[in-house]
Amino acid sequence: MDQKKVQGAVYKDVALDYFDKRGLQRNAGLLALWGLGVAAVISGDFSGWNFGIDSAGWGGLLIATVLVIVMYYAMLFSIGEMSAALPHTGGAYSFARSAMGPWGGFITGFAETIEYVATTGVIVFFSASYADGIVAQLFGTSLPVWLWWIILYAIFLLLNISGAELSFKFAIVVAVLSLIVLAVFSLMAIFSGKFSVDNLFDIAPTTGNSTFLPKGVWAIVAAMPFAMWFFLGIEELPLAAEEAHNPARDIPKAGIWGMGTLVITALLVLVLNPGVAGASKMSTSGEPLLDGFRAILPNADIAALLAAFALIGLFASLQGIMFAYGRNIYSLSRAGYYPKSLSLTGSRKTPYVALIVGAVIGYAALLWAQYGGEAAGAVVLNIAVWGAVIAYMLQMVSYVLLKKNMSHLNRPYLSPVGNAGAWVAGLLALVIFIGQALNPAYRQAIIAIAIVYVLGLLYFGLYGRKRLVLSPEEAAAVKGHL
Repeated sequence: MDQKKVQGAVYKDVALDYFDKRGLQRNAGLLALWGLGVAAVISGDFSGWNFGIDSAGWGGLLIATVLVIVMYYAMLFSIGEMSAALPHTGGAYSFARSAMGPWGGFITGFAETIEYVATTGVIVFFSASYADGIVAQLFGTSLPVWLWWIILYAIFLLLNISGAELSFKFAIVVAVLSLIVLAVFSLMAIFSGKFSVDNLFDIAPTTGNSTFLPKGVWAIVAAMPFAMWFFLGIEELPLAAEEAHNPARDIPKAGIWGMGTLVITALLVLVLNPGVAGASKMSTSGEPLLDGFRAILPNADIAALLAAFALIGLFASLQGIMFAYGRNIYSLSRAGYYPKSLSLTGSRKTPYVALIVGAVIGYAALLWAQYGGEAAGAVVLNIAVWGAVIAYMLQMVSYVLLKKNMSHLNRPYLSPVGNAGAWVAGLLALVIFIGQALNPAYRQAIIAIAIVYVLGLLYFGLYGRKRLVLSPEEAAAVKGHL
């Protein structure tokens, strides 16, 4: 198809060994996919969510969390149907490419790149905070934050590059261990005698507001990005489609099972952690679970040792989200949207170039946020959410369009809520997007990432769309519109 133009894009022939150098291997069953989904998200129970208390108080974050749960369930049903019909590594990009053409595919895929690269950065930030707090407590020493970031990125790059089979096994183990840590904390919180409902409402309300909603109703919207942190990343599972043994069956099922697991842990943490340590203290904590252990245990050293196990949850998500941005960049590069060298996989069949480049970009974003005078964790978290909600909205639009325009697709799994669920999820994502845009605390970060987005669009318009390749995602999209 050398120089053939399709839907405003130009496809070029590639060398015979092009896809051999960009191959993946099938290593994942249902349990591995569940482990990957839970592992990618579980760090949200250990840190990040608590900034929502600072935005809206405990009651506001509770309502925000309920709304976000509705959004994620509706979205996962839709994504499950699309992933079963289009089981390719591209995931969100693949869905949007088939529904809205090359431009839609790029816009959606680029948003997801921003989401996962920034999310990895946030988890590195909080992992460093936990690790340094533990080391300081036990050994009386501390490392510069930038050095912690390098150490963490290096360790998990090595893990992800070592091979997908090892990555999936690691995901299962750390997902289970993380759930055990949360179960132990929950039991200790319940039976310690330190839990008090009054602790949930210890933030003084502003004028005219209640202790339940101390900062008013609109603050609920401001808290929704932080509520998303309990679940952000569970939608990555379609990115494992070409590494799953039976993607059409297992990816929808793993997504729903994983979401159920995360709802339980999120509600336990949301109630018990501030219930023992106080909502006011939790609202700005960099290591809320560690502060929860400290509130329960009189011996700070024992609390630090227990909190060391909390690092398991953060490490689980580091592995899981790094997997996601690696496959996202890989699929877009393999199709020519990004430079093609980013999709090389090597002998271990892992996209090592994409993984390394994503780590460098994430590290740079942390440095920019940290030394630009901002609270790096909260700023980069909002960048991640900004990318996520754009990808969510576009995926829900893709679902509705695919139902209408590509009804002939074989759909082994059907969303139980259909178009209505996609509309609900898309509108809730839009509310979050608008809330972020109107929040002056993160406007500078949003403007900066918007500039990056415009530069990405210019790159694709002037260069990328003229050099596409018929990867599995592109071939399915072109065939679907013939």
